[in-house]
Amino acid sequence: MAEDMDSDGITDSPKKGPTLSTSTSSFEALDPHDPNLSKLANNMFSKTSEYLYGELTSTLDDYRLLENMNRATITKYSDMKHIAGNVSKSMAELNEKYESLAPLLQQIDQIEDSVVKLEQAAYKLDAYSKRLEAKFKNLEKR
Repeated sequence: MAEDMDSDGITDSPKKGPTLSTSTSSFEALDPHDPNLSKLANNMFSKTSEYLYGELTSTLDDYRLLENMNRATITKYSDMKHIAGNVSKSMAELNEKYESLAPLLQQIDQIEDSVVKLEQAAYKLDAYSKRLEAKFKNLEKR
């Protein structure tokens, strides 16, 4: 068997040529394998499968969450659209009412101006009457 080894320590496989080791790197279907190595390989593939399944499941859960969030957002925006429509209708109604009340509000403003002017005239008249009374009392004393 020493003649099958070359200077790098690589042995020749009888079927495929040089390999690192016939028990660990042989990919031939009919070659016997180490049972411990097969068990470890099966365990590795099983764990890798579980890991990939978990990754795909978490990705699927993320997409489901995004889908639920999108549905909730659509519902919120729909509600906000209805609310905005109702507010718009209410504002239009209020504007119409304000426009119908505008002439009355102008009359109220005119009446207020008249009342202010009457109040000023009343104060002037009161001051004038007090001056006249003072003059009259002054004339009576003489």
